Amino acid sequence: MRFSEALALTTNDFDFTGQKIKITKTWNYKCADGGFTETKNSSSKRTLQIDAQLAQQFQNMFNNYGFDAEKPVFVNGRVFNSTVNCRLKALCKKAAIPVIAIHSLRHTHASLLIYAGVSIASVAKRLGHANTTTTQETYLHIVKELENQDNDKVLEHL
Repeated sequence: MRFSEALALTTNDFDFTGQKIKITKTWNYKCADGGFTETKNSSSKRTLQIDAQLAQQFQNMFNNYGFDAEKPVFVNGRVFNSTVNCRLKALCKKAAIPVIAIHSLRHTHASLLIYAGVSIASVAKRLGHANTTTTQETYLHIVKELENQDNDKVLEHL
């Protein structure tokens, strides 16, 4: 998800039975008053499948803390991308892993899906890209690496 999409999530966007999250809006974190806004494009409106463990964690969180279904889950006052990145940086350092930015989690997710053999079309849909060309261009380095691996397999079987 994009940062603004994650910020706009409300409890109504979660389907625990179907293990899905609906992305239908964004949160205008750049404006002092915030507020829900439209997604980047029509393709950004999508439903994401999640695993049972993540669905259960969200369900427990919502049950234990009583969220307002009309208000964002992750916003309580002004939110800054830089603040989230600073917190993530501190957590990365504490865990002794390379420091990444919040948007890098989106790229890592997509890269892992491509490496796992998920089609570019499915990854594009999951990311909310308007077309697969965006996904192909963004992750071209991975596609080329996989192509090289495929070439090695072809030569091995000749």
